[in-house]
Amino acid sequence: MEKWFEEAKLGIFIHYGIYAVEGVSESWSFYHHRVPYDQYMKQLDGFTAAQFDADHWADVIEKSGAKYAVLTTKHHDGVALFDTQYSDLNVVKRTPAKRDIIKEYAEAIKNKGIRCGMYYSLIDWSHPDYASVFEGGVVPEDLSEVNGYSYPADGKQDEEAWERFLTFNRNQLKEVLSNYGTVDVLWFDGDWERSAKQWGLPAFKDYLQSFNPNLIINSRLQGHGDYKTPEQGLPITRPEGPWEFCTTVNDSWGYIPEDQHYKSLKQIIRMFCDCISMGGNMLLDIGPKEDGTIVPEEEELLLDLGKWIKQHEEAIYATKEGLMLRYYLGGSTLSKDEETIYLFVYDDPKEAICLKGLCNQVKKISVLHSGEILTYDSHGGVPWFNIPGTLWIHLTGKACHEHVTVVKVECEGKVDMYGGSGAVVTHN
Repeated sequence: MEKWFEEAKLGIFIHYGIYAVEGVSESWSFYHHRVPYDQYMKQLDGFTAAQFDADHWADVIEKSGAKYAVLTTKHHDGVALFDTQYSDLNVVKRTPAKRDIIKEYAEAIKNKGIRCGMYYSLIDWSHPDYASVFEGGVVPEDLSEVNGYSYPADGKQDEEAWERFLTFNRNQLKEVLSNYGTVDVLWFDGDWERSAKQWGLPAFKDYLQSFNPNLIINSRLQGHGDYKTPEQGLPITRPEGPWEFCTTVNDSWGYIPEDQHYKSLKQIIRMFCDCISMGGNMLLDIGPKEDGTIVPEEEELLLDLGKWIKQHEEAIYATKEGLMLRYYLGGSTLSKDEETIYLFVYDDPKEAICLKGLCNQVKKISVLHSGEILTYDSHGGVPWFNIPGTLWIHLTGKACHEHVTVVKVECEGKVDMYGGSGAVVTHN
């Protein structure tokens, strides 16, 4: 895994497409027959991108504290946001926008030094050759439940059509990976409708990395991806290996005006802290309006998140995952040299916060955003059995940050935590 990715901590996800015209769910709205397909596609006529300013997007992303961004180049509806020569179904040829959104996005974020991520749907519910085979080639006994956007409704498989579709995907991906400078992250979606063998793996991944050997590919590649992507539900157990939690600022990926169920700034910061405490990144999604403007509430959340991150950079970037919850009932990170613990305090303590199991001597404890030195006390412990006491750090609401407080614990030497179950004291 590329070092930059594990140190990035925050990425911004952007779901932008024709679905923003009527504010319907991206692709799924016609797939589940909530909107007729023709009506969904009529949104092409209303997609103007009239106020789309990629430089402004990049500015907001930079100010959010994010180190990478991921934009939908094409969702399951098959509508490409880039100038593709392999399909007329793109915003350059078929919408009033007549702009290569991906080109402008890639240039703008690279100018800010932000890593470039491209989302691409492996499935294409508009392509005539897509619904040609079943997953693993297994025809279901009951064809009445088959969705014709995904599979052949008559049960007849056409391997030649499927091969044509794979060629189409490879060609479009060649455009995405060749025409816009270096792509750092390829964010796939939709791998679940076909098997690894049907996607042509592992050769398909080798092909993609031939454009950039350092290309990072997410987990949605039937077991051949580079990092895990839990979605919407924050992991309770740390996923193995590198990982990223993708989530929305409200309940929707794309722009749906009725969805005003926004997470509060404190909730977003807390979720972010939970992710980096477990060694992961957070990929926070916004859904711009059809004209390309970011919804004001969403922009404000990103900018305010960035202000908090800027005050606490030391505890975020270039840190390692923190302590297990059994030591501290909150999130935390460790400095690279493992001599400093950063404790995230989500609420205002009444008297003190409690750190258990720390064997090291403490050099200093302070509040990160203000520099205020905190007093502390240790109770109990059996030093001759190397069982540490409980460290009580005196902190009350007065010293706390208005959103989430970070307490910096500087230790003598590398952090050494006791993991035993105590002992009977047999000699004093």
